Formats: sequence, structure tokens, C-alpha cells
Amino acid sequence: MPVKGWIEVSDQFCKGCDLCVNACPQHVMALDIEHLTSKGYHPAHLISEGCTGCAICAVVCPEAAITVYREVPVRAAAAGSV
Repeated sequence: MPVKGWIEVSDQFCKGCDLCVNACPQHVMALDIEHLTSKGYHPAHLISEGCTGCAICAVVCPEAAITVYREVPVRAAAAGSV
């Protein structure tokens, strides 16, 4: 079972540079053309399921606008509580 992840993009910092979108190995990110930040940029967002939480998007983001989360697999969570 693949690991599931998700991201949060800060509208305050994202400048819509598209680096994260191009770096995403799962191809699940895009710029949100329907939304503008207060600074007038189209921020990045997830467009479909399939994010693994690899954090490549956060690493390439020059503005540190992306926070990555990764779901803890059930096996690992159970092993940690024993």
C-alpha cells in the first residue's frame, strides 16, 4: 500500500513560480488558476490524489511556502505503541 501524503501551501509566501509543480514526481500539483493570493499570484495546490509526501516540492520551493504531511502507515504506528 503506497504512503499517502498531502501539502499545505501558504498564500502569504507562494509566488506561483511553478518549480514545485515541475518537480513533483507524482504529477499531482498545478497552479490554482481560479485563485489569486493577496499579492496577485496563482498559488500551487494539489489537483488529484496520489501525493506520497516525498517533500520534493518543499525542497525546491525558494519561498519555503509548502508544508508537507505524510500519513503514518498502520504497521509503523502499531509497532511504535508496543
